[in-house]
Amino acid sequence: MVLLHALGEQAASWSGVAPRFASRYRVVNLELRGHGSSDRPGVYSFELMRDDVIEVLEVLGLHDVVLVGHSMGGAVAYLVAQAQPGRIARLVVEDVPPPFPRVRQVPERPKGALGFDWAVVPAIVDQVNDPTRRWWKRLTDISSPTLLIGGGPASHIPQELLVEVSETIPECTLVTMPVGHNVHQVQPSNFSDVVLGWLADADAKPVAGAPRFEPKE
Repeated sequence: MVLLHALGEQAASWSGVAPRFASRYRVVNLELRGHGSSDRPGVYSFELMRDDVIEVLEVLGLHDVVLVGHSMGGAVAYLVAQAQPGRIARLVVEDVPPPFPRVRQVPERPKGALGFDWAVVPAIVDQVNDPTRRWWKRLTDISSPTLLIGGGPASHIPQELLVEVSETIPECTLVTMPVGHNVHQVQPSNFSDVVLGWLADADAKPVAGAPRFEPKE
């Protein structure tokens, strides 16, 4: 299982769920370029992050991967699953569709030292605001059974777009956990239950696909 964090986060953002996942999987918790202990080359894009992840998978010789991504990491995960359909066995994306037309302003840089390169922010915001929806065209290329977890009305992500994603990826289960954008941090136990339960069911029924889950209140 490979975990991909959100913009401005680090591998530690998964600390509430990684131990549970590690009870069933070998967990590889990556820090994407410009974040944490990874290099800060000053050049950033979803495509470059995709290529970085694929290179790590190649170097480590990882196959039959469960790829889990949150927010920015989820956008990268879509691209990896499109590019490496034979390597990604299962895809889990938390509260993010591919980039869609919107106006998201670049925030002011916080004062003091940061755990990531601030240059990542304008680069990613520029891609997130992409008006063409070009990212959506290859969702049908994702052959991995996919679990999409939405944060519900409390999230800043339009949840109707997650519905559209779930209806476009050939085999996709959509679960809503109405706690906002950072589902795995707000409800780590329930998030882990949903992900591990779906994975167990998807593994047991690879042809029929995974059923819809009703998360705990």
